[in-house]
Amino acid sequence: MYLAKEKKEEIFEKHGKSKTDTGSAEGQIALFTYRIAHLSEHLKSNRKDYNSERSLVRLVGKRRSLLDYLMKKDIMRYRAIIKELGLRK
Repeated sequence: MYLAKEKKEEIFEKHGKSKTDTGSAEGQIALFTYRIAHLSEHLKSNRKDYNSERSLVRLVGKRRSLLDYLMKKDIMRYRAIIKELGLRK
């Protein structure tokens, strides 16, 4: 896979509580954001790769669901992750 174990640990360490905390909403949102960026770059050069396009749409939906959950549970954590990842303009 394109995402090595070390890169995942780095993402979770930066955005989660620790590098083994894979269940936190912030860590998952950060991982989805990384994967979305990777797939977006892939689709720029491979525009007919419909399976990757479908995967991208599903990832965006999953990230949106997690962001909605986080907004309902703790608005301050939501605002922090949005600002940290630069998801809004």
